[in-house]
Amino acid sequence: MQPSSLLTPDAQLDLRGTPCPINFVRTKLRLEQMSPGGLLEVWLDAGEPIEQVPDSLTMAGYQVEKITDCVGYFSLLVRHPVITS
Repeated sequence: MQPSSLLTPDAQLDLRGTPCPINFVRTKLRLEQMSPGGLLEVWLDAGEPIEQVPDSLTMAGYQVEKITDCVGYFSLLVRHPVITS
């Protein structure tokens, strides 16, 4: 696997204009539908969404890989954890 493909999202979710905590709930539901190791790109508004959602996802056991300020919104890359036994 090429290093650049490690941050290529498997799915994308546009939650701009979606209030808290609905944006967290929708992100979590989408991640639960993904395969272990899958990468989801989520678009979030500035303010409460970008302040709350990454922390909530981390506490729920998801790995926030990257947050990018895209001018007017933020792109959040979140990885579905790989379960190891």
